[in-house]
Amino acid sequence: MSAEASNVVGTSVDADLLARVRRISLRIRGLVSGALQGAYRSSVRGSGIEFEEVRPYQPGDEVRSIDWNVTARTGAPHVKTYVEERQLTLLLLLDTSRSMDFGSRENSKREKAAELAALLALVAGANQDQVGLCLFANEPGLTLPPDNKPHQVPRIVREVLAARSEAPGTSKGTGANSGGALATVLEHAGRHLRHRGMVFVLSDFLGVEGEAYRRPLARLARRHDVIAVRLVDPFEEKLPAAGRLLLEDLETGHSVEVDTRSRAVRADWARRAAERRLEFQRTARKAGADQLEVATDGDVGEALLGLFARRGRGGAA
Repeated sequence: MSAEASNVVGTSVDADLLARVRRISLRIRGLVSGALQGAYRSSVRGSGIEFEEVRPYQPGDEVRSIDWNVTARTGAPHVKTYVEERQLTLLLLLDTSRSMDFGSRENSKREKAAELAALLALVAGANQDQVGLCLFANEPGLTLPPDNKPHQVPRIVREVLAARSEAPGTSKGTGANSGGALATVLEHAGRHLRHRGMVFVLSDFLGVEGEAYRRPLARLARRHDVIAVRLVDPFEEKLPAAGRLLLEDLETGHSVEVDTRSRAVRADWARRAAERRLEFQRTARKAGADQLEVATDGDVGEALLGLFARRGRGGAA
């Protein structure tokens, strides 16, 4: 290919990327509603608090906040008061392996993850919180330090969409990273998040054994508020009766012909999907992490609103 032709192709790719970034940015800006902002603030309340002072008890104060030592010493009831930390750090750990490029509908899992990441960044930014990003596939990739400046949202979307996937067959193990890269990213986050923060892990968790990342996820969840987000495509859950299909494994490049007219084939496909979901849920629960599932044909705004509302009510994962 000539240098001139290469430049034309490069320009076309850049233009397509910018168009996708603009499309996602416009779509998620319409989702940042008052309800979502309120639900977000309620869900992160108490994630980071610091001691302010001890003062005399006032009618309406929580009895549980009484400082009994000072009360006994002074002879008058006193309470401890706390303030929420002015700024929360929101960290996005996002999978860019080849399986995330799959989508049977309008959006791929990667595009849906970018949309979700952008929405989270916008909501957090409106709350003056800082947002950081760390990409990973079969090894840790690009990292953006936490920031709350306006340019952070479009840059997060751009980096997620532009990240290069490994060529088929280059991934180690049976899946994108077999848990190794994910475990490394989780450990890295635990070492570098100094103050209590909120961590979203966005991945399809395909080909990743739960035990490969459960322990680092649990260690991270002991100090931080961790939400594991599973991206899924409807095709991965339910195989349509569409005759013979040639299916390719995006991670290995291997192809296989499947006769979807067979009820047994479709039933086995659904069974395996159910097993993957149960393993993900079981791993997250054992690690003490909250969990969320987002489909490529779903509404990320509604998914986040439901998550934040449940967390605000103190609902379990």
